[in-house]
Amino acid sequence: MLDRCPELQKRLNRYAQELALQSVQLAACNRLREVDARLARWLLISYDRVNASTFRLTQESLASMLGTRRASVTPAAGILQRAGLITYKRGEIKILERKELEDAGCECYRKLNQQMKSWSKP
Repeated sequence: MLDRCPELQKRLNRYAQELALQSVQLAACNRLREVDARLARWLLISYDRVNASTFRLTQESLASMLGTRRASVTPAAGILQRAGLITYKRGEIKILERKELEDAGCECYRKLNQQMKSWSKP
C-alpha cells in the first residue's frame, strides 16, 4: 500500500519521527526537571487530550508518567494546589488556571506543542 500511496508513506514517516522526538523530549524532561514542573506538563497534556479541565488520574499513574515514586506526586500536586492552579482530591484533578499552569511547568510543554503544530502543517 505504501508503494501505491507515497503521501501515506510520507505522513506515516512524519508521524514516526514526531513520536520519536516527543519520546526523547519527555525522557530528558523526566530526568532534568523538578516533579512539580513535570506534573504541570502532564496535566496540560492530559487536558489537551481529553479536552476537559477535570479528569481522573491516580497517584500511581501520575508517578509512572512522571518517572518518579508515588510518594513524590502528593507534594508536587500540593505545590500546584497551594498556588491555586489545580484542585486535587482522591484521583480527581481539576485545572483552575491553565495559563498559570503553563507558566509553572517547564518549557518542554511549549516545545512539544510547537513540534506538533509544525508537523501538522502539510
